[in-house]
Amino acid sequence: MDTATLQKPTAQDFCPILGTDYIEFFVGNAKQAAYYYKAAFGFQSLAYRGLETGVRDRASYAVRQGKITLVFTTPLHPGNDMAHHLAQHGDAVKSIAFWVEDAEQAWKEAIFRGARSFMQPEILQDEFGKIKQAGIHTYGDTVHMFIERKDYRGVFLPGFVEWKSEFNPPEIGLKYVDHCVGNVDWGQMNHWAGFYQNVLGFSNLITFDDKDISTQYTALMSKVMQNHNGRIRFPINEPAMGAKKSQIEEFIEFNHGPGCQHIAVATDDIIFTVSELRRRGVEFLYVPGDYYDTVSERVGEIREDLEVLKSLGIMVDRDDEGYLLQIFTKPVEDRPTLFYEIIERVGAKSFGKGNFQALFESIEAEQARRGTL
Repeated sequence: MDTATLQKPTAQDFCPILGTDYIEFFVGNAKQAAYYYKAAFGFQSLAYRGLETGVRDRASYAVRQGKITLVFTTPLHPGNDMAHHLAQHGDAVKSIAFWVEDAEQAWKEAIFRGARSFMQPEILQDEFGKIKQAGIHTYGDTVHMFIERKDYRGVFLPGFVEWKSEFNPPEIGLKYVDHCVGNVDWGQMNHWAGFYQNVLGFSNLITFDDKDISTQYTALMSKVMQNHNGRIRFPINEPAMGAKKSQIEEFIEFNHGPGCQHIAVATDDIIFTVSELRRRGVEFLYVPGDYYDTVSERVGEIREDLEVLKSLGIMVDRDDEGYLLQIFTKPVEDRPTLFYEIIERVGAKSFGKGNFQALFESIEAEQARRGTL
């Protein structure tokens, strides 16, 4: 296949997913991680569990902005699965949780179709009601949780209490999770794309091969998987042969295996959002100035001032349905692993193919600085 292909979704909705419920990270210091995401990204205090709530093995802080809920969890003792995950991967995504109508049925459907169980269905309850949850394994040590919360009125989940804080920096306009990208090892993209299709009923929305995503040094391949209602989109990346080490290989080396590479979060005003992020100290990939010399002829008329976009390093691309604006942070961990994409869609449904060249050259420049290219 020479070019990216957009394919008509054919998903069977035998595992209806209503949306992303939360994303949980295992981190070295949950209190400090939550503070960073509040101060830098504008998330708001939501909920807490730990020693003070009777939980003896972990501390968790949940934060929220728009429809995005992030949970940061730290193990309080060594020698358990949480501590092993942290030692292996560093601060990293552990769970991408799905909001579903029936957690037990979703789990049963997934197991019937070949998923490996992470957690059998269970009920958690407190004075605010109950939730049902279950989980399955996906690539690497990442898991998907099924969360059924129609009978729960609490702040987040049973076992959590409301987290009140006097430190509440303003939000920056983040709305929802647009997509989460998984990096897998050589030859594994088709396997995991098949997993999402066969186990969860996703369809292959777009395929990119190494001719679409490459520079003179590195390349990768990607399949974008989408659920039936289009609310969950998971690009799955694998390395492709190149003259030097690709960003996917670098990720797998430092993450010590497959994992969630980046989380794309949507905004309705990317200029405001990115201006705030820069003001609060978030670092972004550098976009070469000559990138903007051809933007107008490539994407046509847009409502934003191109000089403002250039000053902030925001890229633009267009498809048949509109255009999008996007920018990528540098890794937010000491390991060159997890980073964020800020995206504003003005009708566009695609993923910024026209920006791949500039983006990958910027990533390669960062790899060269780290000595990992």
